Amino acid sequence: MEKELHAFSDSLQKEILSDSEGSLEKENKFTEIMIDYLISDGTLDDGTVFYFSRTGMKVNGFAFDEEKGRLDLIYSDYSGATPPLTVRNSEIDSGFRRLLNFLNRSINGLHKSLDGNSPEHDLAMLIHESRNEIVKVNLYYLTDRIARKDPIKDSHLGDIQVSFHVWDIERVFRSQTSGKNREEIQIDLNLHSGPVPCLKLQEDNDDYRCYLAFFPGETLVSIYKTYGSRLLERNVRAFLQARGAVNKGIRDTIRTEPHMFLAYNNGISAVAQGVETVVQNGGLVIRKLRDFQIVNGGQTTASIYYAAMKDKLSMKGVYVQVKLTVIKDENSVDRIVPNISRYANTQNKIQNADLAANDSFQRKLEELSRTVWAPSSRGNQRQTRWYYERARGQYLEDRGKESSQSYRKNFDLVFPKSQLFTKTDLAKYENTWLLKPYLVSRGAQKNFQEFMIWLQTQAEFEPNVDYFEDLIARAILFKRAEKIISEQKFGGYRANIVTYTLAWIYNKLRSKINLKQIWKEQDIPGYLEEVIKTVSVVVHNHILNPPGNGNITEWCKKKECWDGLRNKNIEFPDSVKEELKI
Repeated sequence: MEKELHAFSDSLQKEILSDSEGSLEKENKFTEIMIDYLISDGTLDDGTVFYFSRTGMKVNGFAFDEEKGRLDLIYSDYSGATPPLTVRNSEIDSGFRRLLNFLNRSINGLHKSLDGNSPEHDLAMLIHESRNEIVKVNLYYLTDRIARKDPIKDSHLGDIQVSFHVWDIERVFRSQTSGKNREEIQIDLNLHSGPVPCLKLQEDNDDYRCYLAFFPGETLVSIYKTYGSRLLERNVRAFLQARGAVNKGIRDTIRTEPHMFLAYNNGISAVAQGVETVVQNGGLVIRKLRDFQIVNGGQTTASIYYAAMKDKLSMKGVYVQVKLTVIKDENSVDRIVPNISRYANTQNKIQNADLAANDSFQRKLEELSRTVWAPSSRGNQRQTRWYYERARGQYLEDRGKESSQSYRKNFDLVFPKSQLFTKTDLAKYENTWLLKPYLVSRGAQKNFQEFMIWLQTQAEFEPNVDYFEDLIARAILFKRAEKIISEQKFGGYRANIVTYTLAWIYNKLRSKINLKQIWKEQDIPGYLEEVIKTVSVVVHNHILNPPGNGNITEWCKKKECWDGLRNKNIEFPDSVKEELKI
């Protein structure tokens, strides 16, 4: 395993070095990659790279879910060393202290002493204004080193529960190479209000065992408090997050008629890889669950949790019916679980197309990325391919199919890391092209969810070679814009400036952009670089002036921000006008 871990670490460092230069840029890239890993694992719902450092405080990223009252704050410890070194416990403690200091001071009005046009002002003000709505704060210490620290117990900041999470290179490696792209959930019900009585289906079969149980509301609250949306089977998680709201009917029943909850609610369907049962007081009880995942009833679970945590409602008398399916053969999980998801959710607004996550589109795009050769770029005779990673970890899995050095070297030549793009990258490129920069600004996961919802409206659209080539041209444009705008040194909001800049260019100059030429050259023409530079200055000034001096980050998420920019007239240098013939 040590050899594989070192190879994983080496690959991570190469990815960071290939896409960043200065120390801060490398640290931000590390944060971005780690956030992607944690999203794919289900640990995070979303995340934004963000850098702020001041004496006693440091933050590298965050995510905030207003509806759930959940705030995630991230501290990155990036060394750049491979093989990975060991991080001292005192360094981890120091990192968490710096996050806590930022949290405390933000609650108490830190934003008042910060530049009003800075991302740190936006985050500090958001925390301050939401201080009475925040139920839970998760603090994450991310490192490319190896940690040996014992788990840290939760603490409280007033009524806010604060949890501490360390993700080192070993933990990420295990998560990404386990074959499941997420950490397995191990639940000991003795730690969550005690074992749960159940009935077991006596008739046996080769595929599964089935149990029927009645979980106390307090047990579900305790489990959800620990694992959050990681409990939601990943085929349905994104669409529950995109479309679901905390169910007011569930809240009202708990408040006024808790004893009727079981009668009114349809219950939960869940799956597990293993279950430990014992006989207790003459009946069968579930004591432990291995890899527990909810495939139907995620909104029920979340709504019960928020009723308890945000509304402070008692769970006394609240019970939820749980149908638990235990898959006997791990090799059958990918076949059986998606079908359970589809059929179990037929009573919800989630449709089969949602649950498949437009699987035919994803798989066809993956196939094209493995077969279509890109033209050789300038000064290079070798052709390459653009690798679409449909599921996180595919790239590393394919790269490691054979252990020989020659295989990996050839793989890297055919599929260079700089030409790897993920589902959330795809959504950024496409929603920008569709003139929806306000959706891109809402974060990688929310933007991906919105793109997939839009895709369902495109009747039986299937990507072909022409689409793939144009998509890669848009990817090249996006990546070049990121570098150009980074060189402008605006001091923040790069992600927003990039998508708004390109959206304005696509809106005004779409007919002038030759995507086929960009594909052929694997680069953008010089005049487009000048256009990006010119437009980005106007975009930067536009987003820094929200109505009523409001929060800039939140302003960028609104369609009104785009409406105010899209029709602005921007003057170009004469050389650019000549190229564009305008």
